[in-house]
Amino acid sequence: MKYLPIGKELFMLNRSRFVNQLAPKSIAVFNANDIMPTNADGTMDFRQNNDLFYLTGIDQEESILVLVPDFYDESYREILFLRETDENIAIWEGHKYTKDEATETSGIRRVLWLSEFNNVLNTLMAESEYVYLNTNEHIRADIQVETRDSRFITWCKQRYPLHKYERSAPIMHRLRAIKSPREIELMQEACNITEKGFRRVLKFLKPGVIEYEIEAEYSHEFLRNRSKGFAYSPIIASGSNACVLHYIENNQECKKGDILLMDVGAEYANYNADMTRAIPVSGRFTERQKAVYNAVLKVMREAMSMLVPGNIIPEYQKEVGKVMESELLGLGLIDRTDIKNQDPQNPAYRKYFMHGTSHHLGLDVHDVGNIYQKMAAGMVFTVEPGIYIREENLGIRLENNVVIGEDGLMDLMENIPIEVEEIETLMNQ
Repeated sequence: MKYLPIGKELFMLNRSRFVNQLAPKSIAVFNANDIMPTNADGTMDFRQNNDLFYLTGIDQEESILVLVPDFYDESYREILFLRETDENIAIWEGHKYTKDEATETSGIRRVLWLSEFNNVLNTLMAESEYVYLNTNEHIRADIQVETRDSRFITWCKQRYPLHKYERSAPIMHRLRAIKSPREIELMQEACNITEKGFRRVLKFLKPGVIEYEIEAEYSHEFLRNRSKGFAYSPIIASGSNACVLHYIENNQECKKGDILLMDVGAEYANYNADMTRAIPVSGRFTERQKAVYNAVLKVMREAMSMLVPGNIIPEYQKEVGKVMESELLGLGLIDRTDIKNQDPQNPAYRKYFMHGTSHHLGLDVHDVGNIYQKMAAGMVFTVEPGIYIREENLGIRLENNVVIGEDGLMDLMENIPIEVEEIETLMNQ
C-alpha cells in the first residue's frame, strides 16, 4: 500500500458499531474480494471488499473476518483469518501480513491462518443462532459474475442449513453512510491530492494538447502523493465530448475555443474524491461560456444550501430542479411554454440537466447509503449540477465534495479553484 498507516482505532470503532446492531447469539462473516482474471495468466489489480476494509483495515486478498460478539471465550469474539505466507510467496509476490502486523493494523488480537478456518467456524457455528452474511446490495449494482461472497453463502447454507440467515448489508449501509472524523480526514487527503492534480493541469492545458495527456498529468500527480491512482475512470472531455456523460475515451485534441470538462478524483487509503471542473482550453471563457458556467455554479451553491439534516435526496433533487429551471430560462434554453407543457415526470430542464445532483461518497465513489434515508451529520455527498448544450458543443459540470454538519457544510474542496476569474488568472500566469 502506498498510503500511510491509518490507525487501528478507526477499525475497532467500526466493529464496535457493527456488532451493536446484531441479534443475540449471532455470527458475522466477511470475505475479501477475489482477484479477478483478465486473459491468459493476467489479473486485475486487487481491490479489497470495502466492508471488510471498513471493519479491519486489512488490504490483502484471501482474508476473512469473523465476529461472534456473544461467544463465551472473549478471545474468539473477533478473529481474522489470513493467507499463510512462505518463502516462495515472498519471492514471487512480496511481503504479506504477519499476524503481529495484522493485529497492529486492525486491532484484532486473534489472527489465524486460513487453514484453520473450517474447524474454528464449526465451533463458533455450534454456539450461534443467527448468521450474518455479506452481499452487494447497492441500488445501482448489476452483478454479472459470481463473487467470493456469493460462493460462501452457497457453501455456508449447504453446510449449516438450519441456522437463521440475516443480511449484513442494511447494517453496513447505515453505518458507512455516517463518516467518522478519521474517515473525513482520509477523504480530505484524497481531495487535497485531487487539488494538486487540478492545479498542475491549469498550467499545462493549451490548444493542441490531447485529452490523454491531461489524464497523464493527473496520474503523475496522484501517484507521487501516495494515491494508487484515479478513484474511477477519469472523464477528460473537450468540446462536444463534454456532452457525453460517461465519456472515457480521452483521445481527442483539445481545440482553441473549446471547454474541457474533467471529472476526476484521487483515491487515498481506499477513500475517494470526486471532482468536476470545466476550464477553457484557450485560457479565457467566452461570454456565452461564462454565462453557462456561472449558471451551473449558482445551482451548485443553491444545492449546497439544501444539504441539511432531515432532507432526503428525492425531495432535494426536486428543489434543485426548480433552481436549474430558472437558470435555463435565463440562458434562453427553455421558455415558459416548455415549462407549461412539460411532463411532471420528465420536466423541461432535464433536456439540459439529465442526471442527479448528489450521491453518497466514501469507500465507494457511489457509496452505500439509502437514498430515502434522511440526511444526517457526518454524511458526505457530491454536489454536481451540469448544463449540456449539444447544439453548441458545450458541456459544463461543477462538482465538490461536502460533509453535512449539525450547523452547516464542510466543503472538502473549498480550496480547489472554481470561480471564473481565479481559473483564468491561474491559466494565464
